[in-house]
Amino acid sequence: MVDQSPEWMRAITSLGAWQDATRIYEVADGRLAVLPMARRAPGRIMASPPHAWGFGGLVAEGGVTEHDVRAVLSTFEARPGLRQSVRPNPLQATAWQEGVPSQWAALPRLAHVIDLQDGCDAVWARLDKDVRRRVRRAERLGVEIECDTTGRLIPILYELLQRSVIRWASIQNEPLRLARLRARRRDPIEKFEAMAAHVGSRFRLWVARYEGRPVAANLVLQGHNAHATRGVMDRDLAAPVSATALLEWHAIRDACRSGCRHYHMGESGSSTSLAKNKERYGARRYPYFEYRRERLPLSAIDGWARSIVKRAIGFKD
Repeated sequence: MVDQSPEWMRAITSLGAWQDATRIYEVADGRLAVLPMARRAPGRIMASPPHAWGFGGLVAEGGVTEHDVRAVLSTFEARPGLRQSVRPNPLQATAWQEGVPSQWAALPRLAHVIDLQDGCDAVWARLDKDVRRRVRRAERLGVEIECDTTGRLIPILYELLQRSVIRWASIQNEPLRLARLRARRRDPIEKFEAMAAHVGSRFRLWVARYEGRPVAANLVLQGHNAHATRGVMDRDLAAPVSATALLEWHAIRDACRSGCRHYHMGESGSSTSLAKNKERYGARRYPYFEYRRERLPLSAIDGWARSIVKRAIGFKD
């Protein structure tokens, strides 16, 4: 989430599936804290933020403490709903681990974040030597990078995403129709259009071209921190010319020059290769938890149903 701004919540709710349930709290010493929250009315499900919309959690004057977390989440005892979930900023992991009430289940997550606070030169120096070599190689080969802040290049992002879905389906042994359905549910093109419409110039869509053809794209949302929201590529076209290395560096450097303190590279899950690739860009590992409170075992039922489908189709994680 882009620093939990009102514009971000308007982007989420503009698609119609979620309603704004954000609240402002007075915490210790009279400070104010905001918990951006969206509510899906039919299922009485509340999330900060909804699935596939990045990070949520508290924003508080002077920073978030464990006491702030405990005070805010304790109010949920009286709030209606079948499920409440919070995926906080990984940089606040310690405050959340120490402050979350015992009634909330903790689901382990892993994110990677680059510290930008000591400047672009220092960030460049921390890149793995191979990454710097690939950046220079892409420049020599004539890979072109364009940044869109209006949403004009969203169709290119979406086309590359559709190509990626085909590749992922093949790797995972997933029926293409099912893979496309899941991708459409997670990332409809209207989602990206809503981001561009509501976030403004903090919307940064980076596109790499080689010999005039789009080969990779990286959507980054900026605030006090930057969040690489969705990265896609045509592997057959991008890999031979190191396009993704140059694309990522342009996005990181731009975030640094824009005054962002950190560059979130997103979730890494259990993928060792993905984690190692992010660490080559100087990103640090941030283990943290997503927190859920349920009146019915919705997560367990969902996990059970997913496991049955995966076994039936021979899905490969």
